[in-house]
Amino acid sequence: MSLLDALTQAVLPVLAIATAGYLLGRIRDVAVEPLATVTIYVLTPALVFHSLATTPIGGETAVRLAIGVTAFTIGMVAIASAVARAVGQPDGTRGAMVLASTFPNAGNYGIPMAAFAFGSVGRSTAILYIVFQAVLMYTLGVYLASRGAVASPREAAIEVLSLPLVYALAAAWLARAFAVVPDADTAAMEAIQLTGDAAIPVMLIMLGIQLANTSHGAALRSAVPASSLKLFVAPAVALLIALPLGLPTGVGRVFVLSCAMPAAVTPLMLVVEYGTDREGVTAPEFVSTAILLTTLASTVTLTVLIALLQDGVLV
Repeated sequence: MSLLDALTQAVLPVLAIATAGYLLGRIRDVAVEPLATVTIYVLTPALVFHSLATTPIGGETAVRLAIGVTAFTIGMVAIASAVARAVGQPDGTRGAMVLASTFPNAGNYGIPMAAFAFGSVGRSTAILYIVFQAVLMYTLGVYLASRGAVASPREAAIEVLSLPLVYALAAAWLARAFAVVPDADTAAMEAIQLTGDAAIPVMLIMLGIQLANTSHGAALRSAVPASSLKLFVAPAVALLIALPLGLPTGVGRVFVLSCAMPAAVTPLMLVVEYGTDREGVTAPEFVSTAILLTTLASTVTLTVLIALLQDGVLV
């Protein structure tokens, strides 16, 4: 299978589902808020619980990967926040810019890409990556998305603790620690997997609907700095973190690749759920446009990056 085949198989399904949502949004007046609520409170907790409870990677490698994901996220938040202030990003979309610059689409886009490039270790590492990212997405990410809608950081922190994902993560870790994870073929695990598998297509449909309602002219100009950070600065930051972290070669390469993925869809859900209505480019318009720009451009940037990683030039 050629690299072009892999990119086509990874990108086209994503674009096809989002296009279905876009067409739906063009012909029908569909509200994305209920979809975001269902995904945050039902679908995503199931996805993360099942992924964390069944991942084959454990021990020291998992700990180092968790440290790497955390360091990358904090580093990108700091860089994106500084750039947002430097370019005069309005308060209403400053959090959206940081979210779009920081969190990669390491799940439905990154997992098939990593599996093609690095085989079974690629898939396992990418799955574990999104689990650790989910912890940060639904803690730090929720804070960034909601700080404009709540009165204080304390209220934003309380909002984080109201999310079921926090408790789904705790339940998965406890189930693994006490070796009480149900077998994969039990009704309970099959139900959890079925529910979690629905999260990705629903998020992509929601993305398409939001894109159908986006004023792309102003949003495109506004989203260029965030898109540049995501496509070019994020891989460099990931490389600086991976080299001293001591990850096994395959895991380190997948870590860099996952960090270089285009902007994630989940921040769109967060700004829809927690954002406030403002004049001009709204946070959902900003994030959805950044997702569109980075997804399209990543077909080029990821081709180059994968070639360099496979040749051992970077890691």
